[in-house]
Amino acid sequence: QVQLVESGGGLVQAGGSLRLSCAASGRTLSPYSMGWFRQAPRKEREFVAGIRWSTGTTAYKDSVKGRFTISRDNAKNTVYLQMNSLKPEDTAVYYCAADRNWPPLQGNYWGQGTQVTVSS
Repeated sequence: QVQLVESGGGLVQAGGSLRLSCAASGRTLSPYSMGWFRQAPRKEREFVAGIRWSTGTTAYKDSVKGRFTISRDNAKNTVYLQMNSLKPEDTAVYYCAADRNWPPLQGNYWGQGTQVTVSS
């Protein structure tokens, strides 16, 4: 089992920045890929960004490329999502997931989510 706990969400004005954190425990993450997903009201959950833990390879949803950066800290067993130039359409609950596959599109383990609200 992998336990994931997200933090760092909040309310920010358009154009602002937030950094989300996802702390993992329970197992080493080296066999996994880590992904950030989001779900806006009345919409399906969507993939935002992913990182392959062993290699650092990354992938992004097109609409966040150049604005969001996913990274990991091996020593802290933590994955981050730096979000810059935020837009109101980025408003959603953001989830962290660990996936046995690459890219991490499905998620085998999930965190509880953290709310991000971007005001216009």
